[in-house]
Amino acid sequence: MTPADLDIARQSTLLARLPAPLQAKMMEGAQVQSFDIGQTVFLQDDPAVALFIVLDGWVKLYRVAPSGAEAVVSVMTRGRSFGEAVALRDMPYPVSAEAITPARLVRIDATRLRNLLQSDPVLATSMLASTYVHLQQLVEQVEHLKARSGVQRVAEFLLDLAAGDGACTVALPYNKTLIAGRLGMKPESLSRAFARLRQHGVRIEAAVAHIDDIEALREPAAEDPSKPWLR
Repeated sequence: MTPADLDIARQSTLLARLPAPLQAKMMEGAQVQSFDIGQTVFLQDDPAVALFIVLDGWVKLYRVAPSGAEAVVSVMTRGRSFGEAVALRDMPYPVSAEAITPARLVRIDATRLRNLLQSDPVLATSMLASTYVHLQQLVEQVEHLKARSGVQRVAEFLLDLAAGDGACTVALPYNKTLIAGRLGMKPESLSRAFARLRQHGVRIEAAVAHIDDIEALREPAAEDPSKPWLR
């Protein structure tokens, strides 16, 4: 593991609240694993033998319904961790994890972590804080799905990728089918949302979004979704 890898891991939700000595203790025995596009990290209902921190790339977490339909639960990138809650409880993974780009992950053994938690209350408190952050993120995700229109969700997604103000060009980090799944939309609904955002200065060319004005894009993202019904 390189010094740069350690820096990313230490800034993750999992470790950021820990003092340096406990960060070092957590990282003892941790391994860096590389995954190709489409490679499985773990499968739903597998024993939760490890938790992970993303160093590079993107990983999707998803569930498969009895009908075979896939529901994207979350998409993780650099500095994000996953698998903590079930690893702490020695339960099966409730989701599957798959690399959707080439990815590098830190793997932390779950049994070793549980032993550390039993001997160190500060570490245990930090892990509770980490799982609470994940719960907050899930609540926000549900709120976005319930209270935001499709156009708003797509606008917010693009704003999260953009940097600075004014005009910019951003690469879509993964394919449009997965973007639609992450945003709780069908692919055709995503295409319609992209089309509606043209009037706000957004043009999609292949896997790239050209944004004429970040401020103009913030307008549909902030609009009250009930506005059309009030006209």
